Amino acid sequence: MSDLEYPEDLRYTTDHEWVKELGDGVLRIGITSYAQDALGDVVYVSLPAVGDTITSGDACGEIESTKSVSDIYAPLDGEVTAVNGALDETPELINSDPYAEGWMFEMRLSDGGSVDGLLDVEGYRGHVD
Repeated sequence: MSDLEYPEDLRYTTDHEWVKELGDGVLRIGITSYAQDALGDVVYVSLPAVGDTITSGDACGEIESTKSVSDIYAPLDGEVTAVNGALDETPELINSDPYAEGWMFEMRLSDGGSVDGLLDVEGYRGHVD
């Protein structure tokens, strides 16, 4: 399974989401190459709405593939500040480019929130291998 990539500059959850710090407490969220590979061809994505308050570990959206439907989990507590509207028309971006064009939503951490509790790339590799 080591042909899947996991960028070094991201943090990861055990639920297979990646988190990228954009600055000022804003994070971009998507699913890992491992998750999209396990799902198969993504055909539909339901994302949280801008302004939604999300809680770490809670389901905040869904990904539907030709194989199954899976929840998207909030990696941390905060407020949704943006969603990737391109996924409405082309959900397969999650398969073709999970770390760039296939991002899902952005959120602002609630006060005192931190990505420090999330897995680094080595921790995530250990989790999936």
